[in-house]
Amino acid sequence: MYWLIGSLIIIAMMGVLAVADSMAIPTSSSLMDILNTPILSLSLIIFAIILIVIAQFNVPFAKPSHLSQHNAGLSSRNPSYNISHKSKLFFRISNHVLVAVLAIGLIIGSALQALISHQQAELTEITEPMRVQALVTIEGISDSVYDVATDSGYRQVAVISDISPLMSALAVKDLDAMTSNFLIDENNSLSNNKLYENNSNNNNGKNVTYRVLLNAYPKKPSKQSSKKNLDSNPFDRLNYLQPGDQLFMSLALAPLATSEQALSNPSGFDSYRWLRGRHIDGVANILTVGTSNVTNTELSKPAFASSSYLQRFQTYINQGRWQLRQHFYQDWSTQTTAAQQAKAVTLSLLTGDRSLINRDTKDLYQLAGISHLLAISGTHVLFLAIMLAGAAVLLFDRLWPRIYRYVPRWQARWWVMIAAAFIYALFTGFDVPAARTAWMLFAIGLVRLTLLPVSTMRVLFALAVLMAWLDPYVLWQAGYWLSFIAVALLLKYDDTSYTQSAVISKTASAHSASVVETAFKRVWIIVKRVFKLQFWLFITLLPITLLLFGKASLWGLVINLFAIGLFGWVIVPLNLLAGLCYLLSPAIADSIWLLVSAIVAKLHELITWLTSLPALSEAWLYTPVNVAILLMVLLSMLPWLLPRGFISRLLALPPLTLLMMTVYANQQSLTTIPTLYILPTGDPYISAALLQYPVTNNKQSSTTDTHKNNISWLFLSDHRPNVARTMPSNLTAHKLSMTLAQQLGSLSVDTLEGIVVQSSSARLTDTLTTDKKYLASNASALLPLTVFQLNQRLPISQYWQAGRSDRWSAFQQAYKVSSQPKDMTNISVQRCEQGKTWQLGNGDLSIQALTGWSKIDSPSVWDCTVAIDANLPIRVLKYNAADPLKSTPATAQILTSSSHPSTHQANMPQARLILNADTHQRIWQMWTLLCSVGPPEQPRTFRNVTWLGHSTSQITTDVINRQIINEMITYDDKMLEATLSLNAAVDTTNMTP
Repeated sequence: MYWLIGSLIIIAMMGVLAVADSMAIPTSSSLMDILNTPILSLSLIIFAIILIVIAQFNVPFAKPSHLSQHNAGLSSRNPSYNISHKSKLFFRISNHVLVAVLAIGLIIGSALQALISHQQAELTEITEPMRVQALVTIEGISDSVYDVATDSGYRQVAVISDISPLMSALAVKDLDAMTSNFLIDENNSLSNNKLYENNSNNNNGKNVTYRVLLNAYPKKPSKQSSKKNLDSNPFDRLNYLQPGDQLFMSLALAPLATSEQALSNPSGFDSYRWLRGRHIDGVANILTVGTSNVTNTELSKPAFASSSYLQRFQTYINQGRWQLRQHFYQDWSTQTTAAQQAKAVTLSLLTGDRSLINRDTKDLYQLAGISHLLAISGTHVLFLAIMLAGAAVLLFDRLWPRIYRYVPRWQARWWVMIAAAFIYALFTGFDVPAARTAWMLFAIGLVRLTLLPVSTMRVLFALAVLMAWLDPYVLWQAGYWLSFIAVALLLKYDDTSYTQSAVISKTASAHSASVVETAFKRVWIIVKRVFKLQFWLFITLLPITLLLFGKASLWGLVINLFAIGLFGWVIVPLNLLAGLCYLLSPAIADSIWLLVSAIVAKLHELITWLTSLPALSEAWLYTPVNVAILLMVLLSMLPWLLPRGFISRLLALPPLTLLMMTVYANQQSLTTIPTLYILPTGDPYISAALLQYPVTNNKQSSTTDTHKNNISWLFLSDHRPNVARTMPSNLTAHKLSMTLAQQLGSLSVDTLEGIVVQSSSARLTDTLTTDKKYLASNASALLPLTVFQLNQRLPISQYWQAGRSDRWSAFQQAYKVSSQPKDMTNISVQRCEQGKTWQLGNGDLSIQALTGWSKIDSPSVWDCTVAIDANLPIRVLKYNAADPLKSTPATAQILTSSSHPSTHQANMPQARLILNADTHQRIWQMWTLLCSVGPPEQPRTFRNVTWLGHSTSQITTDVINRQIINEMITYDDKMLEATLSLNAAVDTTNMTP
């Protein structure tokens, strides 16, 4: 009953949050006033206690048969016995009804709790983009540090108040003047702003506060101002803001639903739910930062002025975390990258502060399958609690043994462990794993103190429900599920393994084996238990990991065997010991941290060597997992989770067979339908499109495997117009290649027939003599370098490059020399120019270059627009990184003015898909002059012509009519300027006919 009611409570809360987030539900302020969240949480806890008490005293018992016959004889002879028996039966029925009513009430109350929490979040969220000036109060420590050298941005949770609209750009001195006026005038001199007074009734009022995520990313300076910006960058002081600081900033606010963190995320990470789970109301990009802090707290209105003592205590703890980070951050720029990352991981293992860990180190831990070791887990909290409790008991034994007259030894140890666990959990941010451990220690000690017959597994499950009641949005955190499920598996495994080891030890003692043989057997038992435990955890958590993150590292099963022991028994204890010594002697702590950093650095070298082996190159498992697949996995594992003999394990075969059929059907659905996926890259001007086309027979091109049933082409382009100023790309080739590799893996693409880079790169040629200005603006080698790195991850048969590429061989060699691995494979390049064609062996698919004239000494006409002709209709989908199976059709503009061919040939292709990549108007001018008129004897027509490009395209209405384009799609979902003069009707229907 406990498991059923608790599961229904969590399912009901998750369902309410999902429904409320996907559809508009009217907000009821009266309902929130009547059912306040803390009051409702307390009521749910009281009802749960009553339900547990009633169920505890309602344990049914079985009666022997001879007693039943005896009672039957008594009831026939004594009528009063029959009446008492009926009253007991009535009492039992009433008891069951009461339990059912309380259970239903708990489920409904939990659903209301989730609904009210969602409505409260809706009331406080930012609803529209706006530029403001506001007083910013720093809350906690930042998620990352601002560093121009490593291109690292600043991310910090903060509370903004005293908000007023930003009428014009503000300089640093203007914000400092606001700070001075704010400290002088108690009523806030910003209230004199008339526009601010007019909007005081709106959300931009003086008394309105928002909890936002501050963002500040380094901008690539121009050559003329690069030195000045590096010497005096106002954003550099962001790293020195500590928790509780207040200062004025000018900000660009954005809602969560339309923020950069929630849209076009190429990794599949659901940042919207992650931010909402942290109770963030919006995203704020920093425009200008003041230099003066608001130090007079009596005149200011900080977010924590009316907070509780616990919140103030947490602020002081966060200041200690910030000071410890600054201690690690000393002389940071003078150290090597390996030493920096070793210290960064050491700091993360101590306080949970990952701000100094760069992207490469995080990717390394993810590839090795040990990224969970970077988080503060229950092991860290438990180690520190045991260390401090042991030290406290030792002091009590030596100095004050009389305390045991009043408090038993185990209670003294327990209270010290609870205090240490909660303080350390607060010091590490009070994340779910640390909070779960602290509350578990408290609950288990309370059960022992009250002598309640409650198992540890039930305590864990009750704690999971309790944390969901206190904060329903914790159900959106991956750490919640992984933490509780992993601990439940450990408890389940520990019960069975303890019984098995006890049996083995008894048999060994019965046979009176030798000491060496007994020791060898014990070591073998320990090694076997560790491997079985790791295998059990890996297999059980694999579906949940795939559901939450979309991928899993297969080699984590191997690396975790020694990494967990190294971290758990060497690195973490030494790190905690250094943290304790830091309070007394920082010099001793630095010596221990130096040893820990050296061990971590050697571990990084070992993991880098292991993951670079050819056998470990294909370490990622990409399998789309949804709730239905997860349910089938649970049904398959149910016979092994229940006690042996409870149900037959053969019952796992039907759900296991259904699971295999479902996974196979999902994989086939990704490869059997002709599809062009628009892949998000994280840059609005960088586009990536993947064509997957099934092969109906074995007559394929000579460059492909004759056994393949699918052909894949990848198209890359940079749509930054050269005639207009745009922000340079913050993408790197390493980041883009890793993103594309992950997306291709999730779509079951393990080899590419070809890659087409449709944008030219002037850095690949030395033969350009004209257009020097264009050469300077078109000197990026991002896409060619991405192709080279992607070729190291999966085989690529062909590489088409727009423009001239005579320096490609030297370019590859120079990159191989500058990189660490020396066994990189080269890839030959072919020019993507007008007239170049590739065709499938059976003639169902052909790819043709429509533009690109590299013989002309001007890069403005080098960009290569490609036409894909297919006998099967091709659907165009917006790739959903979180769930590729739920990729949605792209929004298309139906051009009603386009003329369709009057005659249809029986063998003409079904569809043409044009992938446009022009960055200059000369491209289509050249096409109009040279290529617009086809052969007069037999013009080629198509049943449907779809154009896919960027809204910055220079294509004209005349070219659209000449191409007989029926549908137009843009990568950025913006209207194309050339279609404004046409009769365009927006249609969001599926691209399939």
